[in-house]
Amino acid sequence: MIDKVKLAAAVVLVVAGLVGFYYFDEVSVLLRAGMVIVGVIAGAAVALTSAQGQAAWEFAKGARMELRKVVWPTRRETIQGTGIVLLMVIVVGLYLWILDTALFWIVYDLVLNTGA
Repeated sequence: MIDKVKLAAAVVLVVAGLVGFYYFDEVSVLLRAGMVIVGVIAGAAVALTSAQGQAAWEFAKGARMELRKVVWPTRRETIQGTGIVLLMVIVVGLYLWILDTALFWIVYDLVLNTGA
């Protein structure tokens, strides 16, 4: 039950930051943005004290550890892969353009009987 109260308080803090942003429209945008940021940080801090918040934090830590295990491609591999994708986009675009033009002339000449 206490976790639900904590999560509801977190939502209230975030909503309070958003309401403050729109309610104080005559105040500078920097201060209003600060209200939103403080509301989100306070809401996150309260949410992290709940069981669901702790589970989400553990999940985020596990995801970060898995991200460290990823073998990222080198710059050369990235450039080569990008070049292949661009080449295939051009080839497929030309193929579709030729196919579209051919079908247009077939329909225009044969179906509409304007050619012969």
